Amino acid sequence: MAKLEIIVASTRPGRVGPVIGSWTEKLAREHGGFGEVELVDLAEVALPFMNEPLHPRLGRYTHQHTRDWSAKVREADAFVFVMPEYNYGYNAELKNAIDYLHEEWKYKPVGLVSYGGVSAGTRAAQMIKQVVTTLKMTPLAEAVSIPFVQEFIKEGELAPNEVMTSAAGAMLDELVRVAAALRPLRTAEAEPLP
Repeated sequence: MAKLEIIVASTRPGRVGPVIGSWTEKLAREHGGFGEVELVDLAEVALPFMNEPLHPRLGRYTHQHTRDWSAKVREADAFVFVMPEYNYGYNAELKNAIDYLHEEWKYKPVGLVSYGGVSAGTRAAQMIKQVVTTLKMTPLAEAVSIPFVQEFIKEGELAPNEVMTSAAGAMLDELVRVAAALRPLRTAEAEPLP
């Protein structure tokens, strides 16, 4: 079965991303569509600002942190980005993590769980789509958008409403379908050319 990685994008002190990431991870495990589900926190990955001298497309990484990040992303079949909205966009740490790599992202679907104020992070979610499609990822239309996120945090946990839970279920269903549909492309990419 496929592996899902849920990437918590925010690294800011006092962030709520890990709370939302944990809720997403719990739902993904209960969903059962993925053989393995892993929560990956960019604050723990701790990538420095891009410091590789060669273009990521070459895959010739000079730093161990890049090789480790490459291995982590390569092993996934699908992703969920748990992302805040900063000034109508997504955060720099997520962009940095994406830009470190190239081939590792190809032919993998990505679901978006965005959060923020009145816009629920939807502007950030829209903005990231042009980046991930350039890397041949498939962003899903099914997404979770959490408005006024602080109102849904109760005693250190996310207390979702039915709309959020239903949206997450639809996103996970679609991630399973699209990951399976893209599997032949991922497999062909991994095989050497004749």
